[in-house]
Amino acid sequence: MEYIGYFFAILIGVSLGLIGGGGSILTVPVLVYIFHLDAAAATVYSLFIVGLTSAVGSVNYLKRGLVHLRAAMVFGIPSVAGVFIARLLIVPNIPEHIFSIGQFVVTRHILLMLLFAVLMVGASYNMIKKQKAAPAFNKELCCKNYVMTILQGLLIGIITGMVGAGGGFMIIPALLFVLHLPMKKAIGTSLLIIALNSLLGFAGSVGHVAVQWPFILTIAAFAIAGIFIGNRLSKKIDGAKLKPIFGWFVLIMGVYIILKETVFK
Repeated sequence: MEYIGYFFAILIGVSLGLIGGGGSILTVPVLVYIFHLDAAAATVYSLFIVGLTSAVGSVNYLKRGLVHLRAAMVFGIPSVAGVFIARLLIVPNIPEHIFSIGQFVVTRHILLMLLFAVLMVGASYNMIKKQKAAPAFNKELCCKNYVMTILQGLLIGIITGMVGAGGGFMIIPALLFVLHLPMKKAIGTSLLIIALNSLLGFAGSVGHVAVQWPFILTIAAFAIAGIFIGNRLSKKIDGAKLKPIFGWFVLIMGVYIILKETVFK
């Protein structure tokens, strides 16, 4: 099972490097179902793994001039605020036992995993559906829609903090259709935003959970290896063409989590 987990860690990195998101949504299920971490701890570990991997991946895009720094700041600052709201105010106040339906007890673990599964189903739909063409890059339009950008950044930050996913599948459409960035620049900018959200979220949460540093660094190393593969592939392959395939895989995983945490518990 460990080897399967390491394979998925590489896949997480490949997805981040190739399409700028999506892969991080696999991190928590891998940590919970393959490495048997508690859901709350897995969300913290995921923030570090996804954040470090995205930071390494964004360096390559920075070197190629494919990161829009102003867009990253306009989107990233409210997003980071959302992460801290989730990690410091929401997650610590979720009770261990929430409610019961007959013999079925909804615990914090089950709630977090079901929230994550719903997010996966939503992400899969976004990846599978036929994407409408993004508007052509317009320098005059870029970074003008500040109110919408700030609200989306805040919402995505709260989701990131709650479930430990980077949110790239939500960030990239916002960068494309709200800020009108070109696709390659949207991917690079997304990686930088994910890195800021996740690493700062981890820093704000690390005091609440015992971190197994050798384990977390090993998983991160495999994911970083994957992002180098993804970055290299991105020069030859259009990541958008692979998105639907990855989306079906994420959908299957989301449905599996829902069934495992409810029907087959």
